[in-house]
Amino acid sequence: MHKNKITPYLYMLPGLAILLFFVYIPVIMNIGYSFFSLSSYSTDQHFVGLENYRRLFQSNVFPIMLKNNILYAVISLIVQVGFGTLIALFLESKLIRPKFGNFCRNLYYLPALISLTAVGLMFTFIYEPSVGFLNAVLRIFHSNGFAWLGDSKLAIYCIIAMSQWQFTGYITLLMVVAFQNVPQEFMESAAIDGAGLFKRTLYILIPQAKEQLLVCTIITIIGAFKLYTEVYATTAGGPGNSTQVLGLFLYQQAFLHDELGMAAATGVFIFVVTIVLSVLQIKITRSGKD
Repeated sequence: MHKNKITPYLYMLPGLAILLFFVYIPVIMNIGYSFFSLSSYSTDQHFVGLENYRRLFQSNVFPIMLKNNILYAVISLIVQVGFGTLIALFLESKLIRPKFGNFCRNLYYLPALISLTAVGLMFTFIYEPSVGFLNAVLRIFHSNGFAWLGDSKLAIYCIIAMSQWQFTGYITLLMVVAFQNVPQEFMESAAIDGAGLFKRTLYILIPQAKEQLLVCTIITIIGAFKLYTEVYATTAGGPGNSTQVLGLFLYQQAFLHDELGMAAATGVFIFVVTIVLSVLQIKITRSGKD
């Protein structure tokens, strides 16, 4: 009996060890490093307290980064989660699901399988002012086009649009799975009681998929504050600092400026923001209490 009680914990040990050594310990060490001045070329460590955080928050580029990350998060929630959910409902409708459901799901999910760097390079060519596809289309309508990634006001929106194209299908697929798991008895009973398609969707499908919708929202927000590759592969934060984001700033501080303490402080800030927002969403939606 004693052996049977211990056995489940033995199976859990490898997973717990991986989490401990590759997630929790690095996070704790990174928090510690954020209070030091560190260099990759020296073993010297100088305790600076909150100096790295002060420099981060007082940096001229910090408001730009925060604005860009928040803008990315808001637009992603509207497009990826909102529009993705509508697409999922459409794919699960009787009009599409029986004949074209599998094809459409694969079609929408395909962009998410492409490398972020490859997508960034592809859209760099699409946005290219002289020979890019987008301006070529605009010239058909007698427009000179735009310097998409070269315009400080347009560049961040171009990057955001690229990401929506790539990841909306991923959220759509998650929501399709959630809708498929809703018991058909609920829908049939509501239909017998006279509830139309809109009411069945609003009062049955969406509430039953609430947990998955919350997961999609959290994934989207965390992804928005981890944003890095899309910017690095297209503008590298330019023109100027108009497309600078926290993830790219962290990379630049660590590997270009050798400011490991500042990079650690930036990482801690991203970690705290994502954790706080995730907890707030769970509390607001009262996830797991129903």
